Amino acid sequence: MRIDILSVVPELLASPFEASILKRAQDAKRVEVHVHNIRDYSTNNYKQVDDYPYGGGAGMVLMIEPIAKCIESLKADRKYDAILYMTPDGQQLNQSIANRFSLLNNIIILCGHYKGVDQRVRDLFVTHEISVGDYVLSGGELAAAVFSDAIIRLIPGVLGNETSALTDSFQDNLLAPPIYTRPADYNGHKVPDILTSGNTPKVEEWREQQAVERTKKLRPDLL
Repeated sequence: MRIDILSVVPELLASPFEASILKRAQDAKRVEVHVHNIRDYSTNNYKQVDDYPYGGGAGMVLMIEPIAKCIESLKADRKYDAILYMTPDGQQLNQSIANRFSLLNNIIILCGHYKGVDQRVRDLFVTHEISVGDYVLSGGELAAAVFSDAIIRLIPGVLGNETSALTDSFQDNLLAPPIYTRPADYNGHKVPDILTSGNTPKVEEWREQQAVERTKKLRPDLL
C-alpha cells in the first residue's frame, strides 16, 4: 500500500510514522507513506495557500490551485483508489471502514486546515470524506495519522500475530473481553481461574460471554 498525505504543516506528521508498528510496517515494505507540503505547489512568491472566504466571515480557507496541482502531480505517476479528505462533517470512522480501506493499493489523504478547503476541491477531487469524531481539531494531520494507523495495522504481515487484529474491539460489533497477564495474583486480586485452566474451548467461550456482557454494559448501541 502507498499513502500520500497532503498537508500545510507536514512537521506534525513526522513523529507518528517514525516509531513502533507504523515504522516497522514501512521498514518491512508493507506500506509507503509520503507526506507532501502543499506550499511546495503554490505559485505565489510567499508560498500562500490560503485566503479569506468569499462572502466574508472569520477564518481562512485553503485555496484550490496548490491542492489541485499536488493531486494532479501524484495522479500523473500512478492510479489512486481513493482520495480522502479528513473533515469533521465526513463519515465517522469505524472498524468496518478501516477494514475496507486496508485492502486498497494507493490512497491520498488531504488534511484540512484553518476553516477547511475550497468546496471545489471536495467536488472535483475528493472521493471519500472521513471524520474521526464529532469535534474539531486544529487541522487534519492528527486525524490522518489516526486513520493511517487504523488501516496500516490491518495489512497482512504488519502485526507480529496475524490473528491479533481479528480479535480487536469492533471487528464483530463487540468490545474486546478483559485481558490479563502475570502475576496471576496481585495483592489478592486474582486472574479468573478459567484463563489459567488450559481449557481452550472453555476460555474462548468465557471470552465471548465477557465480550457480549461488556458491550451490553458499555456500548449497547453496537448490539
